[in-house]
Amino acid sequence: MITAIVFVNAEVDRIPEVADAIASIDGVSEVYSVTGQIDLIALVRVREHEQVAEVVADRLNKVEGVLSTETHIAFRAYSRHDLESAFSLGLD
Repeated sequence: MITAIVFVNAEVDRIPEVADAIASIDGVSEVYSVTGQIDLIALVRVREHEQVAEVVADRLNKVEGVLSTETHIAFRAYSRHDLESAFSLGLD
């Protein structure tokens, strides 16, 4: 599994719509609205490197309201902790 972390700058008044549109793209596992110099962080998880280009260059970059992106490919994970349980509120 290849993980790419994509920093997204978006039109400020369209951030929620841009985030929803990005989240609906196949290969995008999560989208976070964040503080700082970027507006959104999208996690892309695919099986092959070529698919990163398909998801980011061919689809994500073309979402209306996306101004720019910066993509980082992860090459090693240092935690195998289950993030779902880490963020669970126990409201089952």
